[in-house]
Amino acid sequence: MNCPFCRIARGELAAHLLFADDEVLAFLDAAPMAPGHTLVVPKTHVERFTELSEEQASRLFAVAVRISRALQEILGASGFTVGINDGRVAGQGVPHVHIHIVPRFPGDGGKSLHALLPYRPLRPDPDLAAQVRARLSLQES
Repeated sequence: MNCPFCRIARGELAAHLLFADDEVLAFLDAAPMAPGHTLVVPKTHVERFTELSEEQASRLFAVAVRISRALQEILGASGFTVGINDGRVAGQGVPHVHIHIVPRFPGDGGKSLHALLPYRPLRPDPDLAAQVRARLSLQES
């Protein structure tokens, strides 16, 4: 497989590793948006966020929290933008699940996640909420 994140996990492609265990890697982004911009990825190839097991998702986010704390202490980051681009339509450049941790600083010129899409006066959809609750209850059975 030619996936760059899998190649990093196998040691075939160099990266500035911050963390590694049996399941997860964290490394500095090759094209950082801010100092300390980090990617947290599962070592096994999983393309989409919805394909992660709950255990894999839990481990990824636990590592993301640990990395964020370390970056906050070292860089003095005032905050973080944490995100996942899931699928090509969402801007996923590498088809391997990865969490972006982007340290944020006063005056950095960045915007919030709310700036990704233009404002549209939408309202919560109670029918959608009912459908999702029903689907989740089926998954629990």
